[in-house]
Amino acid sequence: MDSEKGTSTAFNSSSTTIPGGEYDVFLSFRGPDTRETFTDYLYTSLKDAGVRTFQDNNDLRIGEEIGPELLEAITQSKISIPIFSKDYASSKWCLRELSQMVECKRTTRQMILPIFYDVEPFQVRHQSGSYEEAFRNHESCFQESTVKEWKEALREVGALKGFREKS
Repeated sequence: MDSEKGTSTAFNSSSTTIPGGEYDVFLSFRGPDTRETFTDYLYTSLKDAGVRTFQDNNDLRIGEEIGPELLEAITQSKISIPIFSKDYASSKWCLRELSQMVECKRTTRQMILPIFYDVEPFQVRHQSGSYEEAFRNHESCFQESTVKEWKEALREVGALKGFREKS
């Protein structure tokens, strides 16, 4: 994960039959938006409840590549929780993680439980507001196929029933 990214966490491993499962839940978030507020509280609460939690700055070993480690943590989780905040879509790592979550949902039936933190689900689903602005920037830096994959992942996950949280 880079400075834009976040954490992981999951539910009790006996509650699901998804293969793998080094972690219970993977939390995906944009660090500057929620790391020291909502996400920290959620992470701490889950850890205190005995939920196996991946957290980017604690579980990565010095010298390891951040990207592959994060993507593997998603694959090894039973549930993914993306925390969509105002600037979530501005982070290429958040979008890469989200695409990996969608892939795991399709291949291993991993559950995705979105949290909409100070954004509405329609903003995520339709890439409007700050999400639209973020994609204008991405379109000039990334291949069309990559941007399309990210938009499709946002549409799919933004259409899921999730939780709304206000700061």
